[in-house]
Amino acid sequence: MTIISLQELSKSFGGRPILEPLSWSIDGEARIGLVGANGTGKSTLLRMMAGLEPLDGGSIVRRRGLRVSYLAQEVAGTDNGVLATVLSSRADLAALEAELAAVEARLSTPEVAYDSDLLTAVLDQQAALLERFEELGGPRIRNEAVAHLRSLGITDEDFELPTRFLSGGQRKLIALAGCLLQQPDLLLLDEPDTHLDLAHKAQLENLIRAFDGAVVIVSHDRYLLDETVTTIVELENRSLTVWEGNYSAYAVAKEIALLRQQELYVAQQKEIARLEAAIARFKLWASIVVNERHIKQARNKQRQIDRMDKVDRPVLERKRMGLQFHTAQRGGQKALELRDVTMAFGDDLILLGLKHTFWRGERVGIVGANGSGKTVLGRLLTGQLMPTDGEIWRGPSIEIGYYAQGHETLDMQATLVETIRAVKPMYEEQAVGFLGKFLFPYQMVQQPVHSLSGGERSRLQLARLMLSGANCLVLDEPTNHLDIASAEVLEGALADYTGTVITISHDRYFLDRIADRTVEIADGDIAHYEGGYSAYLEQKARKASVVIAQPEPRRAKRLA
Repeated sequence: MTIISLQELSKSFGGRPILEPLSWSIDGEARIGLVGANGTGKSTLLRMMAGLEPLDGGSIVRRRGLRVSYLAQEVAGTDNGVLATVLSSRADLAALEAELAAVEARLSTPEVAYDSDLLTAVLDQQAALLERFEELGGPRIRNEAVAHLRSLGITDEDFELPTRFLSGGQRKLIALAGCLLQQPDLLLLDEPDTHLDLAHKAQLENLIRAFDGAVVIVSHDRYLLDETVTTIVELENRSLTVWEGNYSAYAVAKEIALLRQQELYVAQQKEIARLEAAIARFKLWASIVVNERHIKQARNKQRQIDRMDKVDRPVLERKRMGLQFHTAQRGGQKALELRDVTMAFGDDLILLGLKHTFWRGERVGIVGANGSGKTVLGRLLTGQLMPTDGEIWRGPSIEIGYYAQGHETLDMQATLVETIRAVKPMYEEQAVGFLGKFLFPYQMVQQPVHSLSGGERSRLQLARLMLSGANCLVLDEPTNHLDIASAEVLEGALADYTGTVITISHDRYFLDRIADRTVEIADGDIAHYEGGYSAYLEQKARKASVVIAQPEPRRAKRLA
């Protein structure tokens, strides 16, 4: 049953069309992944469906009484506590509570207390409000809010903590708990997985699968889309295309469809060329010998062309950033080594006695919960931090290139051209041309870095790494702000790279594609697993089953 229908919807920004008249219907139990390149209008479309963005044209028809909840891409922190923030999402109950408080205040006034008719009227009003409060689940709302927070991994100790003190991922989870508290029929999630660690991503997937309603997810996390959706809707060229299946099925089906479209296009162009050659011949004959039959034949051939359902020329390879990593020198067999490395900040012990060797040409994925010390380890490996105890040994010919999660390697006041020329001296024209390979148009190259979006800063940081010639890359969440196409380019560039790659990531699809070894950080220590993310999960599960299956040790009989 259709719960929401988009009819001839259109939207423009600054005169530039973002969405051309498009139509789309969503059923009550749909699980939809909305994909497309950055800037195509995915977030705008979600906001329009949520009623937060005006339409330029068309209409949105919603089922009567439809409840829609929208999770924004970025969630700001406030001085309100965690639990209070979740409860505030039920504005209807908050309004009823305010009315009840006002009624209770009236009951204590002398004018009401000594006027029986007025007292009866106010008591009737209070009873009606209490009945409505009960219908909306008011008495149970606090328990439901607590249950949602706990299911998303938020501990009771954090319930009173102002949300501005929390990480972006934690704020996203709290906002999601608020969405669930609204008991929506349609859940619109704009990049819900951003900044979440692996454990919380698994919780998010379980929540989406268990949700009793329709879900539309905008996400660059291909693993999340594979695990949760049954339909992919692609936003491209200002229109929508529906593909059945999860992301992996869509990727295969689209490639096959494009190849088939290419075959049809080539065949049709050959037929059009044949008909046009015939038209030219008939026109030539008609000009030599005036003959109405030749003119009619030319017209008939032209009608054949005009009546054809034209096959659009497929874009088999859209413009992507030209990322290629090269090493200035080969480097030794042993790239980096942790020698009894301990790291503490005051009394807060982060890493304890780590021993590990990173070899030339390895692809190592580093995983672990938020706060486990992954970024700290990355900064230790690059020399930005010095260990409290132990040593970070670096090979004598090893040059490290670092990708910072928060783009700290970029000077936010510098222009894009200045940023590139600071890495490698070159003429301004060369820098402009190089930036063009990373999808920066000419009009952007003199803009300051702080004006860029997260995805644009990521591409700029990768461009700097490409110029560095480093033979050991330490990457901290390199796919966080990249769209899927750019993430695939990065994967391809790393596959062709001959140096060492150490990547901290929560992108499970990315880890499966590039990692040949996974290192998990937990409780200050590290554990090693062969293979990418899926192999790591299987090995962890086997270890856990072995521990559970071990019999309890036999107790010695007590001697009398």
